[in-house]
Amino acid sequence: MFPLGMVVFPHQVVGLCVFESRYRQLLDDVAESQRFGTCLIARGSEVGGGDERTFVGTMLTIRGQQRLDDGKVLVVAEGGSCFAITSWLEDQPYPRALAEERWCDDVMIDPELLRLAESSVRALRSLQSEVAADEVFATNCHMDEDPWVRSWQLCSMTPMALLDQFKVISLRDPNERLRYLVEVCCERYGDYQRMLNVDSRTPLV
Repeated sequence: MFPLGMVVFPHQVVGLCVFESRYRQLLDDVAESQRFGTCLIARGSEVGGGDERTFVGTMLTIRGQQRLDDGKVLVVAEGGSCFAITSWLEDQPYPRALAEERWCDDVMIDPELLRLAESSVRALRSLQSEVAADEVFATNCHMDEDPWVRSWQLCSMTPMALLDQFKVISLRDPNERLRYLVEVCCERYGDYQRMLNVDSRTPLV
């Protein structure tokens, strides 16, 4: 397990810089499967241990890695399925846990809700680009036709606070996730509108 100070959603691609010896050992141990788990660090530091970890995580698949001369390893990984941690084991030497996958196959995604969530996310990102262009990451993300994949892609594209990200990934029902995503977008849209209005009233000098 590789706990992080961030939430990684399924189908999200992230870059990691691995420098601690215990996590370099983890990469060696998963060299065959190229898969490891991650979860959010609720409190504490992700360096050196002694952190408090959450009980919901994501399986990551390594898509590429490069070892540097100073021992660091640059890793590109993609999020897969979510899991629930049932218990933490002793770190030997990196965090280990017993976990089970989280399924809700009997739930169908509401197509109207999915369209509403997508339009909300796009509107929010458009306004964000006017207020805080440096916060908007460039993306050429191809939106998948599969509603499940598409819903997770929208989660990773939405600018939201870490606690909101954790709530989103903790919700089992995809429609609940999408409804919460719309709520977050509405709140953040209002925040950016207020910021834009304040900036427009600032006198030029």
